[in-house]
Amino acid sequence: MIECSAQARAELMPKGKLRVGINFSNFLLTHKDPKTGAPGGVAVDLGRELARRIGAEAEIIGYPSPGELAEAAPTDIWDVGFLGDEPARAKLIDFSPAYVEIEATYLVPPGSAIQAVEEVDRQGVRIIVPEKAAYDLYLVRSLKNAELLHAAGADNAFKKFVADKIDALAGLRPRLITDHANLPGSRILEGRFTAVQQAAGVPKGRPAAAAFLAAYIEDVKASGLVAQLIEKHQAHGLTVAAKV
Repeated sequence: MIECSAQARAELMPKGKLRVGINFSNFLLTHKDPKTGAPGGVAVDLGRELARRIGAEAEIIGYPSPGELAEAAPTDIWDVGFLGDEPARAKLIDFSPAYVEIEATYLVPPGSAIQAVEEVDRQGVRIIVPEKAAYDLYLVRSLKNAELLHAAGADNAFKKFVADKIDALAGLRPRLITDHANLPGSRILEGRFTAVQQAAGVPKGRPAAAAFLAAYIEDVKASGLVAQLIEKHQAHGLTVAAKV
């Protein structure tokens, strides 16, 4: 097991406990017990395991979206956050290597002429996406011709997609499987426009903590723990990220 230096431990828990920032909008990685509201999931378990290894108590700090989690990085509310690694977020956060990947693609409505991911970025095509998701940030950077619309969260994005007869709904493939089931005749496009790299990170200015966190993530991938947690939580649609 990797050693945690005194400096890294101090940077990881400046308030005497490990405050773990969690994005609860990603149902593949996080969930709450329907009866007790207790947090769980792959990301939560990885945060707790990290706390155990450094001899700290874990405090789970929940956020409704990854954007809000990222924006809180400079406010000294959390010490380690689990969210998608994106260039815009990297201005505030030092990210570890990815621990899992999730494919992002499109759902198109019944009767759509769009057959491939490559056909979506065209003049006159409207795409709706949950705002501030990692794949939203990717589309903002990469789209050249299509119009990108936003909604607050995946549920609202799907509702607007149907109600406003939008050409494509961008999302994580596992979530789109659910949306597809709720819209007979719709199609999920093969392939992907990106794969969201889910990582852990620390707020900028904690170099020893960032180095230890990177080593920790590589260790839990190599040891098989990430794969075990995917199976434990039945988080189908996640792929263990390759070693860096």
